Amino acid sequence: MLAELAEPSADPGRIHAEGMRARFALETAREQVAGLFGARGREVVFTSGATEAIAHGMLAARQHPGVIVLPAVEHSAVRFAAARRAGRVQVVGVDPEGAVDARAMIEMIDHLHRSEGPVSMVCLQLGNHEVGAVQPVAEVVDACRDLGITTLVDAAQAAGHLAVSFKNLGPDLLAVSAHKFGGPPGIGALLIRRGLRIPSLLVGGDQERARRAGLENLIAAAGFGAAAAELTDADQLAVEAATAHRQTHELRRILGAIDGVTVVGPSSPDARLPHIVCATIDGIEPQGVLLGLDQKGIAAHSGSACSSESLEPSPVLEAMGVDAHRSLRLSVGWSTVDADIDAVAHALPPVIAHLRSLGT
Repeated sequence: MLAELAEPSADPGRIHAEGMRARFALETAREQVAGLFGARGREVVFTSGATEAIAHGMLAARQHPGVIVLPAVEHSAVRFAAARRAGRVQVVGVDPEGAVDARAMIEMIDHLHRSEGPVSMVCLQLGNHEVGAVQPVAEVVDACRDLGITTLVDAAQAAGHLAVSFKNLGPDLLAVSAHKFGGPPGIGALLIRRGLRIPSLLVGGDQERARRAGLENLIAAAGFGAAAAELTDADQLAVEAATAHRQTHELRRILGAIDGVTVVGPSSPDARLPHIVCATIDGIEPQGVLLGLDQKGIAAHSGSACSSESLEPSPVLEAMGVDAHRSLRLSVGWSTVDADIDAVAHALPPVIAHLRSLGT
């Protein structure tokens, strides 16, 4: 990104020397992103992030109006975009660990599609953003392909933490965001299956092969590509995932040892993303816990990031049948060190004890 900042600003769509250099840098980044996700470069459309990618992908549902099917634990970006694009949204429930039953979901889709009207799209996240549950994407996508139903996969939380192959998973559309695995904020991508044509969300120019208008964010794309290239080596991805699993295993132990704290989400490491831990805390409002941890230099969260200002209960935890009002989410990343985990172990129990002593 610094190297791109040092170059003269140029439009990759121009044929002068500066423009051609910018085009080369942009397409290099595109190939790097495609390489991480087992896709062709031509299948990658750069966006401002996963939220835009989801909104763009949802336009595919307009081509065959009907029902959009999605689990109750989908990110709000998916739920709200579906509500705007469909006359009807059919919600699928989850088990107490936040996982979808693939067979039950497929049976519902088949029944709706054949009996009650066409299903225009099925959405299924790869990994949940609050409790880390990994969903049976490949199985559901295979069934939808046989029925001729378009599929959209939100892989924002899983990308860079699990091996994600667009080709092997097989969806029509897949959304990712760079900042979730060490890239810069403000850039993501929508992967569009070869041969699928959908309208552009942003119009006004022919950038991104006429699939997204507007001057490309070359500097952010370079950072996105660099982060993707770092993880394209399967060994590097495996090392980071193993470290994250070890750190979150310790966080789960720390949380589970505190009275009134219950870890939620999949109990098996194979069934959850490596970097997320979620717990409920009896009798204490989460804001006090977050502020107490912040005073100790620990950044944590309650519920999903996009619901933090609404003060509404987490729809993910509600769907799982657990306390949706008092949750704590801790996550680790490529820069997390074991000393950070030790800091949580020392800070969290006294914070909770202090709040309980106040009756809050």
